[in-house]
Amino acid sequence: MTTIGSLVQNRPVFAVQRTDSVFDTARYMADKNVGAIAVLDGTRLVGIFSERDLITRVIARELDPKKTTVAQVMTKDLVVADATESEESCLKKMKAANCRHLPVISGETLVGLLSLRDLLLVELTERDEKLEFLNSYLFHVPPEIVKKP
Repeated sequence: MTTIGSLVQNRPVFAVQRTDSVFDTARYMADKNVGAIAVLDGTRLVGIFSERDLITRVIARELDPKKTTVAQVMTKDLVVADATESEESCLKKMKAANCRHLPVISGETLVGLLSLRDLLLVELTERDEKLEFLNSYLFHVPPEIVKKP
């Protein structure tokens, strides 16, 4: 069983501080090509800011992104995963919370951020490997069984 920690261990952790402006945060997210980002107060995880937050809490409310801090509009009620959890456990959490991004922690430390897409790709890869194994098992004829002319 693969743990979530092993999925994020070699990935960079992108985060902003709660006092950063929405404008700077959006630019940083665009630069890093991510749809959500962890929000920290020092080193402590305090929220997550996503594209959806930008649309519903900033643009739709006509707030000035340069004057609005990310702390004012971030998602504060977090659902998090421990690095030791399984993919299945995380998928269940995301489904129950109706969220697409999940911060991953180890103790008090943020170690990564997973998206629903990340978890689905892992599941698809595992299924492909199982299918390949089953196909080779079913359709492989050992050399000693092949009749010689």
